[in-house]
Amino acid sequence: MNRDTLQGNWKQIKGKVKEKWGEFTDDELDMIEGKRDQIIGKLQEKYGYTREQAEREYRDFEGSVMTGSTRKY
Repeated sequence: MNRDTLQGNWKQIKGKVKEKWGEFTDDELDMIEGKRDQIIGKLQEKYGYTREQAEREYRDFEGSVMTGSTRKY
């Protein structure tokens, strides 16, 4: 899934983001608007992930959205 697709479908996808990473607030999700770098930054901030770990989590999530599954880790 490319960035444009994620941003274009953000209203549908943000519920899945909240399901996977429940610490995101609705206001934060509204501000993020599907922007990859902002999601990765928030993952680092809220979950204490390294940049690499946050990117890996995001890639896994992105792949699960493409296949229609949402795995929880």
